[in-house]
Amino acid sequence: MLTPSPEDHWQCVTPHRCALGESPFWHPDEQMLYWLDISGRQILRANVYMGTVETWDMPSEPGCMAPAAQGGLVIALRHGVFRATAWKGQLHLLTTLDYDPTSMRANDGKCDPQGLFWVGTIDETKQLKNAALYSIDARHSDPSGQPKVVCQISPASGMTTANGLAFSPDNRTLYWADTPSHTVWAWDFEVNSASMSRQRVFAKFAAKPPGWQSPTLAAASPDVALAKAEMAAYGGRPDGAAVDVQGNYWVAMFEGQRVCQFAPDGTLLASIPTPLMCPTMPCLGGEDLKTLYVTSASHHRSAEELAAYPLSGAVLSMRVNVPGLPVQFFKDGMA
Repeated sequence: MLTPSPEDHWQCVTPHRCALGESPFWHPDEQMLYWLDISGRQILRANVYMGTVETWDMPSEPGCMAPAAQGGLVIALRHGVFRATAWKGQLHLLTTLDYDPTSMRANDGKCDPQGLFWVGTIDETKQLKNAALYSIDARHSDPSGQPKVVCQISPASGMTTANGLAFSPDNRTLYWADTPSHTVWAWDFEVNSASMSRQRVFAKFAAKPPGWQSPTLAAASPDVALAKAEMAAYGGRPDGAAVDVQGNYWVAMFEGQRVCQFAPDGTLLASIPTPLMCPTMPCLGGEDLKTLYVTSASHHRSAEELAAYPLSGAVLSMRVNVPGLPVQFFKDGMA
């Protein structure tokens, strides 16, 4: 199992820091890296070759996004799913999702190979456990112009934070995680009908111990034995994910300082340390799709932790041996 030191091979893509970086993807036509800052209410894109970054302020928190086949982006904001036909273009409302935006918002999501936009939600109260997963099909809108919206995972399923969405290279498996339950599930997936069946556990991670501290801070604790036990027992919880051409599942482990790579059968292939306490989502990009990009979080972290992990909120990159799958584009009639 690959376990390099956290500093090995990682590079900082840009000096820009996000509060909650998420939803990265590599745009093959523009040769640019896109990502967003949920808490900062911004969408960002970088020319990684020139080191330049552009930002675009949003009217509410963007949870996820995807490039559109006809140009521009589809963006899930707190108060609806919107379409922009160009960078910094006008936001056109496509649809709203069936949740209360005062206590919920869009979170992790991306497009499937048919061009449907899949959007998961998060219960910000952490009590209602009513997160859900929706698919949005705008290829054939109804007479009123509304896309077809299907609730794929019900708010009654007991989930809190939608994350880890990814599709296998053969389009026969869909992955999805509920971060607080430390679980990634897999379903059989039928891409033409966008249907899911046979749910099973793909990966399960240890729970967060009571009184846990970050490893760096825990190591300074008077009770060194307890600090070591905490570090050994908790490796973070699953956040965003990506899949490579071999079908391996890459998942960022929030509070785990690492990105894990799992084989399609669930075998852990690599645990790659990062100089980040809270990596949030990986993607594979670059011209050959062999650059691993990882977003991260800095919001709601202690001053001591931010001092110990000064790259918190940054986007990091490193080279890997297996290329990723190209980003899937949203399909609709807008041009």
